[in-house]
Amino acid sequence: MNWIAVKMLRGDRSKYFALIFGITFACFLITEQSAIFCGIMLRTSSMIRDTQGSDIWVMNPDVRYFDDVKAISDDDVFRVRSVPGVAWAVNLYRGAGQAQLASGKYQQLVLMGVDDSTLVGAPNKLLVGKVGDLQNPDAVLVDEAGFMQMWPREQIRVGKVIEMNDRRAVVVGVFRGSQTFMTMPVVYTRFSQATLFVPPARRMMPFVLAKCQAGRLPEEVSRAIQQQTGLLALTNKGFINLTMFYYLKHTGIPVNFGTTVILAFLVGCAIAGQTFYLFTVENLRQFGALKAMGMSDRRIVTMILIQASIVGTIGYGLGIGLATLFGIVAIQNMPLLAFYLPWQVLVITAGVMICISFLASFLSIHKVIVLEPSVVFQ
Repeated sequence: MNWIAVKMLRGDRSKYFALIFGITFACFLITEQSAIFCGIMLRTSSMIRDTQGSDIWVMNPDVRYFDDVKAISDDDVFRVRSVPGVAWAVNLYRGAGQAQLASGKYQQLVLMGVDDSTLVGAPNKLLVGKVGDLQNPDAVLVDEAGFMQMWPREQIRVGKVIEMNDRRAVVVGVFRGSQTFMTMPVVYTRFSQATLFVPPARRMMPFVLAKCQAGRLPEEVSRAIQQQTGLLALTNKGFINLTMFYYLKHTGIPVNFGTTVILAFLVGCAIAGQTFYLFTVENLRQFGALKAMGMSDRRIVTMILIQASIVGTIGYGLGIGLATLFGIVAIQNMPLLAFYLPWQVLVITAGVMICISFLASFLSIHKVIVLEPSVVFQ
């Protein structure tokens, strides 16, 4: 009898397409908003993931997220090196800078300073130039998006000159980094050079990067660093989680995106539920005829669930496809848009679509169960 359910569903084309449209719209909106939310959360910790070569971040115990810069003592790098299980430790500068371009315009930027001798923490995805060129006097690396922001409509190249804190800085390389949350240019230089590009302060070092000895677990060494130095020591994953949880807890991002997802769920339920109910009401005679011929309520409920599953599956496929297409086009034409679609979003959206489909069929199931077979003779 399943083919009868499919034939009944496709018999009324207008309601059939209305059902698919309602579920597709809800699926698209939920997937698209969830992907943008994941993209924004990913950008909050993009610079942590881009910093390669180390296992542990050591910082002030009061630091709440990556951009919450609180300096520690310059001697703390030596204290970290003395902890058992630490192979090496280097300092890392992170601060806010201001660059003056040749045109006279000013540009706010993120300034990173890596260890002078090892250059640990410097980006490795260079489009032009080499990481080793940072050893040159006044040398800096600029991210691709930042280069386009400071010199729009110019071809990416080295040799561009900016001025920070009345000091000359020469671009010796351009790298491709992950988009940051603040969307400001990211500039890398040596630690000693970074302290000259910003106004002086009593303490200039916010982070220490450490590497574990072979055979030692980063979590174990992190606990040892905290116990011996009193500083906050986190693995790369731990620091990423700390940063993300801060934005989840102290910003309105989850509420704003969550509201949109809830509204999409309610709209999908309303459109699909109303349309499916009207579809069932108009086909009461057919269901009554089936009951009069001896079909059980269980079999009729199965038919309704099959109909709901068909429109739910088609709507889910179309919604996911439209959301993915939107993400591809948006990323190519709007680089500032955060869009990241992990498999977890697809699974959660599938669960939501199942809920919408079955909630939409609930009223119809009740209507058919209480239906008297004699309706066919009225």
